[in-house]
Amino acid sequence: MIRGFTEDKNFQRIEFTRELLPFGDYENCTFENCIFSNMDLSGMNFIDCKFDACDFSLAKIANTSFRDVEFMGCKLLGLHFEDCNKTGLSSEFKDCQLDLSSFYKLSLRNIKFRNCSLCEVDFTESNLTGLIFDSCELSGAIFKDSILEKADFRTSHNFSIDPEINKIKKAKFSAAGIMGLLDKYDIEIEQ
Repeated sequence: MIRGFTEDKNFQRIEFTRELLPFGDYENCTFENCIFSNMDLSGMNFIDCKFDACDFSLAKIANTSFRDVEFMGCKLLGLHFEDCNKTGLSSEFKDCQLDLSSFYKLSLRNIKFRNCSLCEVDFTESNLTGLIFDSCELSGAIFKDSILEKADFRTSHNFSIDPEINKIKKAKFSAAGIMGLLDKYDIEIEQ
């Protein structure tokens, strides 16, 4: 398959499920209101790209690179980020839906989540050191054998983290969120 290179291009309102996105590398491109759902994006590289209000639900991202990529208002349901190219993985997610996605065994030190829905997302064995979950919904998110040291959960809600099976040294939590650390004990705390 011939690998193309596209730079500094703006894609708007394109359903790539109908109009195929050419295989290759995309650098400094902007995608607005585009649909990638159920597409096979395997092996493609996105560098310094911006995705605004795009739908990636259930897309295949095996060995796909996301370097210095911004996702704003995007739907990324059921994505397996552990399958993507881990080299240089750095993205910012703002106002996105990432429900049912997986970051299994990934180092997410260069990832930012702001005002995102992360319901039932799998963070098992992930390194989330210093990560900021800024105003995120984390109900049903799985934290097991995860490194959460210095992570900031102060503005996020509905998480359940077992301190006995995760590393949480110096992690930050709000007083209201402290219940998320005690869920497994099934206790009641009155304020």
